[in-house]
Amino acid sequence: MSISLNNISKRYGDQTVLPDLSFDVCKGEIVGFLGPNGAGKSTTMKIITGYVRPDAGSVSVCGIDVLAEPLKAKSHIGYLPEHNPLYLDMYVKEYLDFTAGIYGIADKKNRIDEVVELTGLTPEYKKHIGSLSKGYRQRVGLAAAIIHNPDVLILDEPTTGLDPNQIVEIRELIKDFGKERTVLFSTHIMQEVEAVCDRFIILKKGEIVANKKITDIEKGSLENIFTSITKN
Repeated sequence: MSISLNNISKRYGDQTVLPDLSFDVCKGEIVGFLGPNGAGKSTTMKIITGYVRPDAGSVSVCGIDVLAEPLKAKSHIGYLPEHNPLYLDMYVKEYLDFTAGIYGIADKKNRIDEVVELTGLTPEYKKHIGSLSKGYRQRVGLAAAIIHNPDVLILDEPTTGLDPNQIVEIRELIKDFGKERTVLFSTHIMQEVEAVCDRFIILKKGEIVANKKITDIEKGSLENIFTSITKN
């Protein structure tokens, strides 16, 4: 399994965010992670990526225990959080060079050129990040997330705030990346999941209420399924 969660629980003060969560994601799957606000999606993603420690349970990525060997596990993960953390005063190429250096990439120049082309940043890569549109900033975040060629890509609301054309472009990037690797991404756009994903998981109050393959539902029905099982 590329991602495996077993009996994960997490509390913040008196609030239980994840009571007892378990699921697996296989290599090569693109899985949509859905749920209303406060369902625990972002917390789950932070636990998978090692940024938040669960109160109980185990999590592994590519067979590596995230809690026991967090740095080794993170070397296999690309992560784009909901609030894309960028250094706005840096140039795009400078930022990617900095990120590549953190991962110890030997041939940084060629790899930077590859991800710039792959994410469609070529027209903008000589600009300050702060001068870029929301869409191009998302591309920079995605480029940074894949620069070390990870086996698993975790994306938290990657198309939020983008215009329709930018959404389509980011979707295509996700589909291309998922041809050989594992992708788990959260979104509120049901059509996005149907267009991109092999499977979807719906979370409600920290518990899985649906876990199905896209091929097991009728085309265009996901929004109705989501609404019916998450209301109230």
